[in-house]
Amino acid sequence: MDAPLTSRALRSIPELKYVNAENVSRYRAIMRFFYQEYKRLRYWMKPEEVFDGIARWGVLPDYTLEQCMADLEQLEQWGNLASRHDGGRAATLEEYMKKKMQYLLRPYSIEIERLLETLERVTGYGGSLESNLFDLIAEKLFAVRGMAWEHSPESAHELWTTLYDAFKRLHENAADYIASLQTTKAEEMMVAESFLVYKDRLTHYLRSFVQALQRSAYKIEGNLEQISNGVRDLFLERVAEAELDKPRLEDVPPKDVLIGELRQGWQNLRRWFLGDGASPSELTLLERSTKEAIARIVRSVIRIQERKRSGVSRRKELEYLAAWFDRLESLDDAHRLAGLVFGLFPTRHLQGEDLRHSDRADQSMWEEVPTMLTLRSRSRKRTGKHETEPVPENEERKRRQREAYRRRQAEEWEAIRWLVKRGRLKVSELGVVPSATRLRLLQWIGRCNSAPLHTFVTPEGVKITMTNAKTEQRTMLVSEDGELDLPDYEFVFTLTDAAFREAAAGEEGVDA
Repeated sequence: MDAPLTSRALRSIPELKYVNAENVSRYRAIMRFFYQEYKRLRYWMKPEEVFDGIARWGVLPDYTLEQCMADLEQLEQWGNLASRHDGGRAATLEEYMKKKMQYLLRPYSIEIERLLETLERVTGYGGSLESNLFDLIAEKLFAVRGMAWEHSPESAHELWTTLYDAFKRLHENAADYIASLQTTKAEEMMVAESFLVYKDRLTHYLRSFVQALQRSAYKIEGNLEQISNGVRDLFLERVAEAELDKPRLEDVPPKDVLIGELRQGWQNLRRWFLGDGASPSELTLLERSTKEAIARIVRSVIRIQERKRSGVSRRKELEYLAAWFDRLESLDDAHRLAGLVFGLFPTRHLQGEDLRHSDRADQSMWEEVPTMLTLRSRSRKRTGKHETEPVPENEERKRRQREAYRRRQAEEWEAIRWLVKRGRLKVSELGVVPSATRLRLLQWIGRCNSAPLHTFVTPEGVKITMTNAKTEQRTMLVSEDGELDLPDYEFVFTLTDAAFREAAAGEEGVDA
């Protein structure tokens, strides 16, 4: 149950008046100076120190000490500053009787300035998808269930602080990150062709988060289900005891109020992962939103690729096809070629035979003799025995496709294994290469350029690194189907640890 609304929560906040006052720049400069000195552990400030600090910034060129003292008194009236008399340096009674004050930043003003400093850094939703937080939450819930904190309030308080902070970070950062994908800027970026370079990293990031979510969700849900109400209450009571044992100068809330707040936090954690029965849990909604974001990215990439293909000129292809038709000697061959190239054209199926009994041109269609057709029932109820059709046998086709795939994989691995033995390769050292090698090389260049460290790992476990991504030297890549001018990139090929062990095991098997 949420905390009740009190009259204190509905009061006006005079501490916020300086943010929109007439001399807002002067008040904001004073408050920012106090806040910076507060972070340096300097609390009580004299008017001369405040004035000198603002003067060093140079943001208020016509500012005077008298104005600064008047602004300090106004901020004290609004409740932003506290004051005390400063008589320590007085040499005479007259100097002592002069009104010399020192000022201190109040707690409300500290939080306001902290908020304003945070708002100045906000440029978007931000956020992140930290998949490691799921494992941390599951680990801490398991510790709560195992009652590792039973005899120590301090360990219970540390466990609760780590658990709830991880939960808040997970919820807030994930919500902000998913919201950033729904903005107008994100939609504009997803329709630009430059998004194709970024989409691999983004989809990998989202899929890794979904996989971690699915892997750890059942652990978290199981631990929450197995923590009984008695264990929960005893744990939160230990947390409250540790919180109340801290020496504080300000008012401390009663123990029952503190336990009520802790129970509300536990209920928030449980509802986020398990739901409340009437609606799905926030975890389910987060997983659904992440999957929808991946689907949006894929759809955007498909639309970009279709748009790029639609703008490509097919003039040469059509000229080649027209010459091919021109070389054919029979109309039947032309029909076959058209069927293979263009496929079936849209057709209209008209059933029945037009049996006219008169040649009159002015005879109405309603005077024609109708054509009788027997319609078959579309009812699902079976009216008789029907012969069953056997399931088509596709084993031979599957075997051919499987063998072709294995041949392609073997050729791919042979080419990569040769490069791994070589260790390093420049494009200028290739000579004349087949078209398949050219396509493979261009794919590697694209993946290296899109990776942050210009490195990626193939499915075979080979790590490919581009060492001179910004090289200005150029070379000519000669292939069977033409020549391509491109930078003289250099690649380094190494095996990952898993691939190295597998290759070593294979060689030992061959020797045996």
